[in-house]
Amino acid sequence: MLTRRAMLAASAAVITAPAAPFARAATPAGVAVMAKHIDDVISFDPAESYEFTNNEVDGNIYRRLVGPDQSDNTKVAGDLAEKWDISADGKEFTFHLVKDAFFPSGKALTAHDVAFSLQRVVVLNKTPGFILTQFGFTKDNVEKLVRATDDHTLQMSLPVAQAPTFVLFCLSANVGSVVEKAVVLEHQTGNDLGNAWMKGHSAGAGPYQLTQWVASDHITIDANPHSGLPVSSKRVTLRHIVDPSAQFLMLQKGDADIVRDLTPDQLKSITTGDGTTITSAGQGSSIYIAMNMAKPEFQKPQVLQAMKWAIDYDAIANNITPNTYVVSQSILPKGLPGALTDMPFKKDVAKARALLAEAGYPDGFSVKMDSAAISPYVDIAQAVQADLAAIGIKVELISGEQKQVITKMRARTHEMAILYWGTDYFDPNSNAQAFCANPDDSDASKLRILAWRNHFKDPQLTQMVEDAAKELDGEKRIGMYQEIQRIARDRAPFIILLQQISTAVMAKGVSGFVLGPLPDYIKYAGIKKA
Repeated sequence: MLTRRAMLAASAAVITAPAAPFARAATPAGVAVMAKHIDDVISFDPAESYEFTNNEVDGNIYRRLVGPDQSDNTKVAGDLAEKWDISADGKEFTFHLVKDAFFPSGKALTAHDVAFSLQRVVVLNKTPGFILTQFGFTKDNVEKLVRATDDHTLQMSLPVAQAPTFVLFCLSANVGSVVEKAVVLEHQTGNDLGNAWMKGHSAGAGPYQLTQWVASDHITIDANPHSGLPVSSKRVTLRHIVDPSAQFLMLQKGDADIVRDLTPDQLKSITTGDGTTITSAGQGSSIYIAMNMAKPEFQKPQVLQAMKWAIDYDAIANNITPNTYVVSQSILPKGLPGALTDMPFKKDVAKARALLAEAGYPDGFSVKMDSAAISPYVDIAQAVQADLAAIGIKVELISGEQKQVITKMRARTHEMAILYWGTDYFDPNSNAQAFCANPDDSDASKLRILAWRNHFKDPQLTQMVEDAAKELDGEKRIGMYQEIQRIARDRAPFIILLQQISTAVMAKGVSGFVLGPLPDYIKYAGIKKA
């Protein structure tokens, strides 16, 4: 798992797109019903949640020290922290908290709850725990380094200086969510710090609280009566509806106020009628092709470049993923701080063939490519197969379940694979590290993300990523990430194809649903019905 920050110009575009007239019933007053896929939920515990739907729901039931600046999502703004101080050496962070945040219990949120919440993430060390442990926090030192000095002041000391924006963006991720210490410990089993209970319950100070979850069926959240934050709908229910056609029918019949998973063709069909609206936002996620450099051909930089010049990016976006993905060619999706938005590659068969010949493969070669057997991956894979065939590269497609493709790449047994990647937090380090940093290419490596999975070991890029994460000058740091992206375009065994555009359709009279570039930046509080 990635979704905030000055996204595409269309990042938060709302398009009035009335649908054809139809007779509608109505969902209950004060209740917003949403239809979407929700079968990815494993846990709502923010120390463990690492999927899309649970992160999205957590974003509405918890608050964090900082969050995205609503006027410029490439920056952070205070949420629970009304202000903060950072020492000149970049190691000491002092957060001064608001005094009007309340849990559903009616108890005021304090710095002791914040310290406990961050310490708990490190001690449990579940899947998303690395977002905090990468700063040097361990279960043995975190209580000393993250502490409340009084009810409204949190002191955080870093073992090693890090870029302030890097630290703040990580605190804006779901693992930065603040839980009510007393309630969580009241439900502790053994030494689990309440984790078993928190999987299906909430203890946050956000505008909503989790009241019911039936796996692969529905999720219900109700307004937190003490939060002090305004909500337009007192209840929001997410219903698990797999079939986009069934979602569309629910919208037409009035059984759903918002639907989330319509196909490009269905979105195109919403063109006339009674005031249905479409809202969309660019996401911090991409579809890309990985090339395992264990295959000798991929060790030649000219081969990697040839393949990047062979793809018809616009045809894929326009014919396969209209309204759902746009062309993107950088390891940082548009909207992330420092992302390059130019498109240097386009289909050029002659140039691609010349590069292959220069690499010693004038007649091309054969390769196997894994892809998920679902849309749009299978269709994109076929288009890429045809494009590469035009320069002499014969691609054998291997389709399977998405988890099989991911498992195979994690084991480094693929040759090529087409996959989806979402940024874990909105700092550029997340993707720069994933695609470029590989300090240890051995099987014993502790950093087993994308570069390692594809045997891409580039000492210069690895060092540049490490240096950028520690650069205290924000402007200089952004320039470092832009240079990392340029070098990665030349050397990295990744073809970045598309950036996702998340789309939701709202029924007539429904407004206020806010999509964001990451799941936990999607907001329900403003949803209202005329």
